[in-house]
Amino acid sequence: MAAKPRVVRTGRFDAEVHVPVAIVGGGACGLVAAVALKEAGIDGLVVERDATPSGSTALSSGFIPAAGTRVQAAQGIQDSIELFAQDISHKAKGTAAQHLVQAYTRAAGPAIDRLAGHGLQFEVLDKFLYPGHRVHRMHTLAERTGAALVGALLAAARRSGVDLLTSARAVELHADAGDRILGIGVERPDGVIERIGCDVLLLACNGFGGNPALVGELLPAMREATFAGHAGNDGSAILWGRELGAAAADLGGYQGHGSWVVPQGALMTWAVMMEGGVQLNARGARFHDETQGYSEAAVAVLAQPGGTAWNVFGDRQLSLAREFPDFRDAEAAGALRTAAGRDELAAIIGCDAASLAAEIARFGPPFHAVRVTGALFHTQGGLDIDAECRVRRPDATVFPNLLAAGGAARGVSGNAVWGYLSGNGLLSAVAGGWIAAHTAARQLGTGTSS
Repeated sequence: MAAKPRVVRTGRFDAEVHVPVAIVGGGACGLVAAVALKEAGIDGLVVERDATPSGSTALSSGFIPAAGTRVQAAQGIQDSIELFAQDISHKAKGTAAQHLVQAYTRAAGPAIDRLAGHGLQFEVLDKFLYPGHRVHRMHTLAERTGAALVGALLAAARRSGVDLLTSARAVELHADAGDRILGIGVERPDGVIERIGCDVLLLACNGFGGNPALVGELLPAMREATFAGHAGNDGSAILWGRELGAAAADLGGYQGHGSWVVPQGALMTWAVMMEGGVQLNARGARFHDETQGYSEAAVAVLAQPGGTAWNVFGDRQLSLAREFPDFRDAEAAGALRTAAGRDELAAIIGCDAASLAAEIARFGPPFHAVRVTGALFHTQGGLDIDAECRVRRPDATVFPNLLAAGGAARGVSGNAVWGYLSGNGLLSAVAGGWIAAHTAARQLGTGTSS
């Protein structure tokens, strides 16, 4: 049986190896942090539970929102940090943590620009706007997949000489009586626990979407939802934080998605909805405003008969969808249904033709349809952190050398599903990893923790 996450209080820590910075998690957050540390001349050891890093990043679309980048300028896109921050805050109805909104929107652009120097060739999606964004700012690699993003970051880390320990699941966090982190214990495939000492610890591991007990406790609306995230979302950071006495925040925030293809089990791009597609339930009725966002759409879809809906769209939207590898894979697996007219579409959905929503006249015939459900992708709450990604206690004081970012920490989506602005997850991962690396460098450079 796998060991459970725990905190070990000790005055002495005997480790097999000692590193300046230990990074738990080899997704976008951890790899960005490791590359940034190397730029500062600091060795960071990335500890990854899987044999090959993937995490939630690999399951995402791989789109990173950022403002004021060189790529935007090259494509003639005018944007600003201020506008970006306003869009985040507006989507969350003013409930997003403002210190992180400001920190992340300021850090995302420089992080993207520097990553380009490490071989990541970004472009900005400029054919459509994701919900809540007033400017084209979604940065992507040519492949347009999260797996490609992780692969590119991993290649950059290896070129930089980053040390990576795989098949190593962090299960123990060792701390002294003063809350200074002394090191971690990692479980190897044979069950042996290896101990790694560190001067600074960065928790870049993921959220708690893969922990049914925590989902039931903190996100009851998603208790029965399909979890489309990574198994590494086991809530380790929150469990460690509870034992340490750390504060947590925005635990009711999460990224859902109302377009998880069933039964094929794939993500369908929301670009189809933003470009005029509609969602119909089993009665043929349109039941919500799709342009509000794909996260809250998960709840709306799950509330329909059978917990499913149909994405219905025309030829133009189909051409756009086929630009995304995930959709092409779903189509190849038989997800796409096409109807020559209303009667045939009604037969596919299982309703009367007279009941079909009037909005389908926007784009057909022919009509295309894909059956979907609502899914939980990634939690947006976690350990409370300051603008430098230092973990805080309930009284707002910070732990001496414990940092958190990405899924391990609170994000910028507020405390509810509707606060999620497209790309907030990777924004927190990339910008948070970038900030945390610079915080660790300052701590190590000055010999202090503040």
